[in-house]
Amino acid sequence: MAFDDIRAVLFDKDGTLFDFAASWSGWAQTMLLDLAGGNPTRASAMADVLEFDLQAARFAPSSPVIAGTLDEQVRLLAPLVPEMSRDGLVAYLHRSASEARMVSAVPLAPLLDGLRQAGLVLGVATNDGEAPARAHLARAGVTEHFAQVLGYDSGFTPKPAPDMLLGFAARAGLAPRHVVMVGDSTHDLIAGRAAGMATVGVLTGLAPPDVLHPHADVVVPDIGHLPALLAQAVKL
Repeated sequence: MAFDDIRAVLFDKDGTLFDFAASWSGWAQTMLLDLAGGNPTRASAMADVLEFDLQAARFAPSSPVIAGTLDEQVRLLAPLVPEMSRDGLVAYLHRSASEARMVSAVPLAPLLDGLRQAGLVLGVATNDGEAPARAHLARAGVTEHFAQVLGYDSGFTPKPAPDMLLGFAARAGLAPRHVVMVGDSTHDLIAGRAAGMATVGVLTGLAPPDVLHPHADVVVPDIGHLPALLAQAVKL
């Protein structure tokens, strides 16, 4: 799909607005040890199901934490914390994730200011929960830049289904072809293609370029390249 008459940009959050490894690796290491009650054997078992190297503090590219939902993480972790109810585990992970220290992929406020000044509608569609997403955006000081913030629990089937993306377009009063989906994972890009949107892959997550290219109209190092990329499409 060509970048023609773009009127909105829909961002993934983790690995796109925020650098994935810098934001989540330290959080996972601390969270797992805490959830395991300091028991290294138990923490290691939890790390294994999340495909996280506890010693190196590094996620495998196939980790369900990268593009999956909280429900997937709960399903994997619940058997290892039988003393916690499912609701208790959900609440713990929501609270812990909301407190994670996010590292912006690029300086966000000036980039988002420029895109909005060009007349673009901005949104976030993440497989994280809506509440943690809003907490992260608020701490970064950019919540007001987004017309919509949608999480896996905002009433739509999560990515790679296109539902969340189509919901954003409908609420914005735009045809999907006027929206570009920007993300770091195949979940983001497959959803974008299925929704009929232009797709941009970024390399601030863990997926390498060769994994993203088949699903993206273009792959760029980070979202800082968007103004140049969209200059003709929106007359930035």
